Amino acid sequence: MPHKPFKAVIPAAGLGTRFLPATKAMPKEMLPVVDKPAIQYVVEEAVESGIQDVLIIIGRNKNNIANHFDSVPELETTLERKGDIDRLAKVKHSSDLADIHMVRQGEPRGLGHAVWRAKAHVGDHPFAVLLGDDLIDERDPLLPKMLAEYDRRGAAVVALMEVDPEQIHLYGAAAVEATDDPDVVKVTGLVEKPNVDEAPSNLAVIGRYVLPPEVFEILERTEPGKGGEIQLTDALQELATATAEGVYGVIFRGRRYDTGDRLDYIKAIVQLAADREDLGPQLRPWLQEFAATL
Repeated sequence: MPHKPFKAVIPAAGLGTRFLPATKAMPKEMLPVVDKPAIQYVVEEAVESGIQDVLIIIGRNKNNIANHFDSVPELETTLERKGDIDRLAKVKHSSDLADIHMVRQGEPRGLGHAVWRAKAHVGDHPFAVLLGDDLIDERDPLLPKMLAEYDRRGAAVVALMEVDPEQIHLYGAAAVEATDDPDVVKVTGLVEKPNVDEAPSNLAVIGRYVLPPEVFEILERTEPGKGGEIQLTDALQELATATAEGVYGVIFRGRRYDTGDRLDYIKAIVQLAADREDLGPQLRPWLQEFAATL
């Protein structure tokens, strides 16, 4: 039988301590990447993949996220009176993107706990998890391939990316077997943030997952793991090793921006701005001149 439509879950309840003091009162997901907050890129990705029902998991002091996706009649009226149609369209776009819901995590107990908080909203639908500070370039779509693999195999799907082995300790690492598709592997095991000499590969789990609703039962009994938090990786390990369907990985070879890291955040702004038609022609020559002075 065909499954129910996919929903999307975007965990955005982290404290954003790497960006303090900027994130003292502003969620890190609301930091602008050129002229849009990071989380809007993520919601747009879900929508472009055909998902219209989006749940954002928020924490304390995250009301700015809800406000951003709400309508602002007074601002819209002001722009309309001024005849500023372009900016008016941009303001309305974020309000009309999707059917967006919010739920609080309560306390930051890990990614697995944040995903578990989506249980009541997701119900028995399959769902995609998109991390709110992990941006995938729209020119290199990833989520549609993952949704298609879920449909094809009836199994959980994670996004994998080759990283420098010296950086694997920052990610969940996957042990894999080849399939009939060079861009898809069967995941046989997962380790959260392993030491370099303990990592099963340099294939890192990045911030995109497509999961069956059965994962909530596993998360409900998952004990705190690495860092004393409930890890989604631990639940995926059980899916990979203790279920008939297992877990598959889509290997991503495109452009990704980690806006949760200060240096990568700056790089993301520069790269995306340099590629834009309205900013690139002036920005690229300046970057070349600036680089020459270093």
